Amino acid sequence: MFELFDVVALVQWGGYLGVAAIIFAESGLFFGFFLPGDSLLFTAGFLASQGYLNFWLLAPLLFIAAAAGDSVGYAFGYRVGPALFSRPDSRFFRHEHLIRTQKFFEKYGARAVVLARFMPIVRTFTPILAGVGKMRYASFLTYNLAGAGLWAVGVTGVGYFLGSAVPGIDRYLFPIIITIIIISILPSCYEYLKRK
Repeated sequence: MFELFDVVALVQWGGYLGVAAIIFAESGLFFGFFLPGDSLLFTAGFLASQGYLNFWLLAPLLFIAAAAGDSVGYAFGYRVGPALFSRPDSRFFRHEHLIRTQKFFEKYGARAVVLARFMPIVRTFTPILAGVGKMRYASFLTYNLAGAGLWAVGVTGVGYFLGSAVPGIDRYLFPIIITIIIISILPSCYEYLKRK
């Protein structure tokens, strides 16, 4: 059984397909919001630098998983979302929220799709909301691919680079993973405190 933060064991156990499946799920499936995206990508890149995985196979696979996950989330939101808002007096879903979501994605859609990649939980729900908000798919796809490249390939590449360039970095892997987790939740905490 894995310890709470034993992402190394998770990557070694799951291999290429396990890591790709987690990235796919976290990128656009409702239940994927709790999965360890940033730390998993960094650790997979680090393990590739140590010879456990092939980086040149891993990076494109993770890019495809991230982009496909977001597209599935978008399709779900596009098809199912408006039906959730069809009753104006619904307890949880209101028509005014749908209109607000549509306006948000008209104004900030591109930025939101790219930046959400670096924020846990937000990255899971952004593509779904982009679909609900009827963001133009061509535009969504462009920024989805850009975000997938920056996040999936970028974070994995940082892990690979540091693992290759810094001798003995494996001794600091746990503190690095904890730091990545803290940094990734800071924007959400900031927004929450700002709203308070």
